[in-house]
Amino acid sequence: MPADLEFAGFFVILCLFGGVLALIDIRHGIIPDWLNLSVAGLGLARAVTVGGSVAGIEAAGSGAAIGLIFWLLRRLYFEWRKIQGLGLGDVKFLAAAGIWIGVAGLPILLLIAALTALAAAAIMQLTGRAMTRRTSLPFGPFLTIGLLLALVIQQIIGAI
Repeated sequence: MPADLEFAGFFVILCLFGGVLALIDIRHGIIPDWLNLSVAGLGLARAVTVGGSVAGIEAAGSGAAIGLIFWLLRRLYFEWRKIQGLGLGDVKFLAAAGIWIGVAGLPILLLIAALTALAAAAIMQLTGRAMTRRTSLPFGPFLTIGLLLALVIQQIIGAI
């Protein structure tokens, strides 16, 4: 199977998971564990399919390292501000996303997620919704957009 077709197959399924994730996070403010596990499992399947078992182990290691780093950042932020700035579902999603994009893709994922979240907050403010420092905004949909675009960017750069 050609690499582009293989990528497209995994990408379409990931888009479906991302759509479900966005809807659940917007409506309920959570990212279910089963969904994070599905994203992680699909990423591992892709890594093994594309690069073999060693690639799968490396991808799992990247995901675990990213998850640990963001879990520690979450804890530190809570100790400092006494409020949760990042949900545990978001941390788990970042770990699952790390399986897909590795540590090298994380900065672009975070940049895209932050910029799209800021754009959404600006639009909400401009349309009359009061936005304060305490306004909560589900971050899962923006992390999903970041993951999908980071994957596309990696695919384009890898294809050149």
